[in-house]
Amino acid sequence: MTLLIIDDEPRNIFALGAVLKARGYKVLSAPSAPEGFDVLRREPGISAVLLDMMMPEMDGTAALAALRADEALRHLPVIAVTAQAMTGDRERVLEAGADAYVSKPVDVDELLRLLKRYE
Repeated sequence: MTLLIIDDEPRNIFALGAVLKARGYKVLSAPSAPEGFDVLRREPGISAVLLDMMMPEMDGTAALAALRADEALRHLPVIAVTAQAMTGDRERVLEAGADAYVSKPVDVDELLRLLKRYE
């Protein structure tokens, strides 16, 4: 299974990518939503996207709207990965178009359970 991590923080990409690679996933990454869209168009085998919700240039909500509006990409499962863990944040992210939500710091077991849904 190939995953795309879109996150503007290189340390988050490194840490999450290392954990996922150790579990047998192929991991691609992009430091912004626009670059993530480029990767999605170049790499047709991506199975799911892990999307940081708080990024400059294009935040996760705008990225979800663009992804869901794109006929070729709208089917992709998106797991929102965010430090926003206040009451109502999960609901807002899911209403914006995410398929699932995990808060930072990421509970790896929870994330792996979510990913099993998309294998």
